[in-house]
Amino acid sequence: MSQENQTTDKLVALLFDVDGTLADTEEIHRRAFNAAFSAAGLDWSWDHDLYHKLLAVTGGRERIRYYLDSFSTNTSAKNLTDDFIAELHKAKTVNYTGALARGDVPLLPGIERLMLEARAQGLRLAIVTTTTPANVTALLEHSFSHDTSGWFDVIAAGSVVPNKKPAPDIYRYALEQLDLPASQCLAIEDSANGLRSARDAGVDALITVNRYTEDHDFSGAALVLDHLGEPGDPCRVLAGEPDPGGLVDTAFLLQLHEHCQAQRVQAG
Repeated sequence: MSQENQTTDKLVALLFDVDGTLADTEEIHRRAFNAAFSAAGLDWSWDHDLYHKLLAVTGGRERIRYYLDSFSTNTSAKNLTDDFIAELHKAKTVNYTGALARGDVPLLPGIERLMLEARAQGLRLAIVTTTTPANVTALLEHSFSHDTSGWFDVIAAGSVVPNKKPAPDIYRYALEQLDLPASQCLAIEDSANGLRSARDAGVDALITVNRYTEDHDFSGAALVLDHLGEPGDPCRVLAGEPDPGGLVDTAFLLQLHEHCQAQRVQAG
């Protein structure tokens, strides 16, 4: 697509990450991992600081292997089989989805409000995540106050692509399923890995941070906020422009998308 055409592309779809973007799920994941380790008779315990480091790797099974290779002092543990790690991860997923079913994971400010408004304005929605489909389903069923059936044209999750974020594979897959060019989409992410994944697929990204990602390098993000904002709970701009004035709505996203397109053309 030519640069001239890019400036006329309208925003058609919003692509949402899940963990740390829709809800503050990372702490629930951490507890679910530790519960699975304990049930398996393992003496592993991931505290906040360690889990912060482990989040450099996306995917639960991959994160366990990263821990064994880079942080565990137990040499025999490094030889655990992939099958054993997969079973550990399955147990962790049961713990995590159970927490969601109990209502332990509220959505972050502005998420449901924005999705409802975007759908009413004719924007398409998609989920683009490396977490497992079961985790996504549980969050959609238990953390939203509305029935989300039919909200998402595409739910790209788990291992539908060979390489997880920060690789662009999952975004390219979602774009293919949506049958849209990257220039008609905007991603909403929370991490440097997510930003890189979206950007390398050609999708501009709005970032909302959390305690595990607030120190990430978000160079190249369209905008960095603390959250999307609610009436009475305005968001703050941490980096970039334009300023949403305390609340990210569809009108602002259209403005942000146009701003990103213009910047791309100027950059050549």
